[in-house]
Amino acid sequence: MPANKKHLNPNFLHRFSRISAGLVGGYLVTVFFFLALSFVLDKVAVLFTLVFGGFLLWVGLFIVAFIAKKGWKIWAIYLLLTLVFSSVVYFCQSPTI
Repeated sequence: MPANKKHLNPNFLHRFSRISAGLVGGYLVTVFFFLALSFVLDKVAVLFTLVFGGFLLWVGLFIVAFIAKKGWKIWAIYLLLTLVFSSVVYFCQSPTI
């Protein structure tokens, strides 16, 4: 019995966008989330949490990227989250004069 043709030839660009969103976008969201959290909470406690929680968050975001139908939507969501977390870092920095 032959395989279903729609599963044999997926669009390469669509697959690449989901994989890159999971790898790179998920990593960016994870890093900037914990960086923003370190400006709000205790830096040492956040660093210890990043060791284990960061990996779990990154894997979760990687799985979400594969569940999504469109890779560009996941890229947009991950870049928006990265921008939000980086703006928290920017505005929470104390001015050095």
